[in-house]
Amino acid sequence: MQAVTIYTDGACRGNPGPGGWGVVLQCGDQSRELYGGVAATTNNRMELTAVIEALQALRRPCKVVLKSDSKYVLQGITEWLPNWKQRGWRTAARKPVMNVDLWQTLDALTGNHSIDWQWVKGHSGETGNERADQLANRGIDELPR
Repeated sequence: MQAVTIYTDGACRGNPGPGGWGVVLQCGDQSRELYGGVAATTNNRMELTAVIEALQALRRPCKVVLKSDSKYVLQGITEWLPNWKQRGWRTAARKPVMNVDLWQTLDALTGNHSIDWQWVKGHSGETGNERADQLANRGIDELPR
């Protein structure tokens, strides 16, 4: 399996408000950047979208180290998701899971890869995370006005 390091980030100006997502994929000495924006969204949706877009960009099963500064995404995928599925996409309080459409998409995408989910402190100088943040903001900046 090919080894890939992925940095993801989401941004929102207002929450809700215009949002963007950014991705940096690194494989050996190759690097690829992706980004996009949505006129009206939330920060958590952009964080999830960044991870989804990153995994959809992979053309074959990979060994992935995925680095995100979103505890929401990392706790969701590593801790909460199995229980949500078991409860029919309901929280422990029996309420519908927020962003269920994105969580279900992400859940489906993870089966193709071996993923090591890693949290990184945002805005701490880690180059890949800083670049993903810049790309997420670029996604907002390039939205039609």
